[in-house]
Amino acid sequence: MSEARGGEAAAGAFGRWLLQERELRGLPREEVVRLTKLGPGVIEALESGDPERMPPKAYVFGYLRTYAAAVGLDADDVVLRWQEVVGPEAPQGEAPVRRPLPGAALTVGTVVVLLALALLAYLLLDPPRERAPLKLERPRAVERAPYAPAPPGR
Repeated sequence: MSEARGGEAAAGAFGRWLLQERELRGLPREEVVRLTKLGPGVIEALESGDPERMPPKAYVFGYLRTYAAAVGLDADDVVLRWQEVVGPEAPQGEAPVRRPLPGAALTVGTVVVLLALALLAYLLLDPPRERAPLKLERPRAVERAPYAPAPPGR
């Protein structure tokens, strides 16, 4: 429990350090909000160092780099200081293996079989349609119009 409080105290000291650095440079919080395009709540959380108010871990490093650039601090130094406060990241385990749902193959198989049965029933049970026999006619001779020469002048 004292370890957690020590971490909170270190985080608070880190936040106070950020606040002091900003104030030393004469930058109002609103100016940092404008420069970073981060919300005022995010800036307040960073400057408080309160773990409960801090943004999600996935965003903290980016926010700290953006804050550092706006205030005129070395971004790498700020991130290193934050890493010292929070300690090393726990090693990430392997991503969980996605296993197919046990009934998925059975469901797909059932649907395929039902569709095949429906097609078979349609083909077997559909009465054949009577088709009208085709009448073949002999081609008629084409009558040609008598040839008349074109009138002169054309």
